[in-house]
Formats: sequence, structure tokens, C-alpha cells
Amino acid sequence: MYEPIRTKSVHTMAAAQEIPHRSREEELDIRLAGQLTALLTVTDELHALATRADTQQARELDAAALADAADRIAEQVARLSGGHYPLRAEPSDGGTPARIEALRQRAHTLAGNALAVATSRDDAAAMALAAERMEAHTAPLRDLATA
Repeated sequence: MYEPIRTKSVHTMAAAQEIPHRSREEELDIRLAGQLTALLTVTDELHALATRADTQQARELDAAALADAADRIAEQVARLSGGHYPLRAEPSDGGTPARIEALRQRAHTLAGNALAVATSRDDAAAMALAAERMEAHTAPLRDLATA
């Protein structure tokens, strides 16, 4: 009356362990490296604005501190990525005061995300770096909120 099923069940095919799976630690490493790479990009952009722009807000950026932070972030990414340093693009030219504030806000958010992942991973070095970068970008945001 009914034709027998000739193909394998979808459920038995899904149970096959042919696909390699990553551990939770590996996933957290990848996620933390991604967050830090994004933070590195924004930090490089802020550093470029600090060295090129002639606005008052650009002069308030500490170019040396941003360069040092970018180098330390790159070292953390390399540590998490098996010794592969991240590619660093040339930052764009120019910046308005609104763009500088937006980049600082973005850097603060990315540092917070990196801190959350580093805490989940229990990575003291990455936690310290992320907390430091968050603090560095918190003071200008506080000043903006009280203005």
C-alpha cells in the first residue's frame, strides 16, 4: 500500500560526526580576537586623526598613547590567533569632531565587548587591556554627557 522509505532519515544524517567542532575555549578565542581586531581598527583610526587633524578634539587625543595601545592590542590578537598578527589597513583621511566622538564611543563599546568575552574566557591579560581601553574612552564620554 505505501512505498517504503529508501533514503536515510534527516535525523540520522545530522547525527554524523564528520564535521569538526570547536571547543568552547576555541570559540571564545576566536570571538575575543575578533573583538580586539575591531578595537584595533578603531584605535588606528583615532591615532591617524590625532596625528593628521587640526581640530581641538584631535589635539586632545594622545597620539603616543593610542599608538602604544594599538601595538598592545595587536600583540594580544597575535597571541590569540596562533602568532598571526592582524592586518592593519591604512586609516581614512580627515575627521570632524562628530566623527572623533563616534569613534571614541565605538572604541568604548568594543572594549566593553572584549572585556565581557575576556572575562568569560578568564584571560587576565586581555581583561586588563580591555578595561584600560574602556577607561581611556570613558573620560571623554563622561565629559560629553555633562556638557
